[in-house]
Amino acid sequence: MEVYHLFQVYSRRPFLVWTLVVQLVLCGSVVFAADGINSCKLLYDSKSEWTVLNRLAPLTNKNFTVVSVDKEESYKYIFQLCGDAGGVQGAGLIQVDSKGTETKTTVIGQYNATEAFGAGDWVMLIYRNGDPYNVHCSKEKRKAFVMISCNRKVDMGQLEVLQEEREREQDCFYLFKIDSSAVCPDPSSKLSPGSILLIIGVCLLAVYLIGGFLYQRLIVGAKGMEQFPNYAFWVEFGNLTADGCDFVCRSGNREGSPAYRAVAPESLEEEPEERDDHLLPM
Repeated sequence: MEVYHLFQVYSRRPFLVWTLVVQLVLCGSVVFAADGINSCKLLYDSKSEWTVLNRLAPLTNKNFTVVSVDKEESYKYIFQLCGDAGGVQGAGLIQVDSKGTETKTTVIGQYNATEAFGAGDWVMLIYRNGDPYNVHCSKEKRKAFVMISCNRKVDMGQLEVLQEEREREQDCFYLFKIDSSAVCPDPSSKLSPGSILLIIGVCLLAVYLIGGFLYQRLIVGAKGMEQFPNYAFWVEFGNLTADGCDFVCRSGNREGSPAYRAVAPESLEEEPEERDDHLLPM
């Protein structure tokens, strides 16, 4: 009866049907991605490495392919995150050598021997236990290093071959690179030092204003503008600031020049007549 009732409800409201379908698809994709990550087997099982590996969940269930041409050799490389690269069982990264009608597939690394570590905007993925070298590197097993770097412009970039080191006696490797936004840090989760200092300054200012206002009002009993903490100091500080600005920003003497100074009213009064009778000849 409950199933029939639900059927009647959803049949009358098509919007609910589509909402349910979208939720099922999203849940299925999340579970599918988690299963892909869990297919990897870490060499050294640790919580930190699983945390790094989970950052790469959007890259699961996809083959990344690149063709490398080196002198007279041409190889095709196929990489898959925690999955069978090119359909080869257990292989995380393979090399395909096609010459005429013959095709030779070499396993470079397996995802059941995985290592993962990284920092803010990059992850290094290592696949070990590949096929042994025939002549090089003391016939040790191959291994692959895959560098996944942050690039917010692409969801899944192209696989690139950076280097193949096989001239050593041991510890030879293949180095690859992929750009992806999956490993980019969340910009909202990180604050710059300037933002942190600004937040601290605003908090201290708020504590000063609120605490000072409450003290002046409740303890001192101040009213009006005197409730502002250290009101007398800030008024005097404002006046001093204005005087300093006036002194620095204004040039010259503010008083009028002596050449253009107004004549005092007293100077306009008639001066007593100067007698010069003593200069006349007797």
